[in-house]
Amino acid sequence: QVQLVEYGGGLAQAGDSLRLSCAASGGAFSRYRLGWFRQVPGKERECVAGISRSGSDIRYLDSVKGRFTISRDNAKNTVYLQMNSLKPEDTAVYYCAADEGIWLTTTQAAYTYWGQGTQVTVSS
Repeated sequence: QVQLVEYGGGLAQAGDSLRLSCAASGGAFSRYRLGWFRQVPGKERECVAGISRSGSDIRYLDSVKGRFTISRDNAKNTVYLQMNSLKPEDTAVYYCAADEGIWLTTTQAAYTYWGQGTQVTVSS
């Protein structure tokens, strides 16, 4: 059973940076495609960024392109989300997700394992 634990959420002001980390245990991390999702109350969870097993395929939500960077360290079983130039609309609970699927996807239903989420709040 894979367990995912997110770290690094918190309060920030517009323009600030935060780095989220997600540590995985209980599985073969290098075999997972990984994603960062976020959700605000009353809205569907959306994929902010995804990274393939090898790290060669990366996708971002249009609204975070150029500001957020996803990366993975297979040696540390950790995936990161570097968030720069934060905006109030980035406020959400952020979740990391993992799945053993081969091809990268940003579809929530395709991911099997989920972290508990970490709150990111950006004030103006």
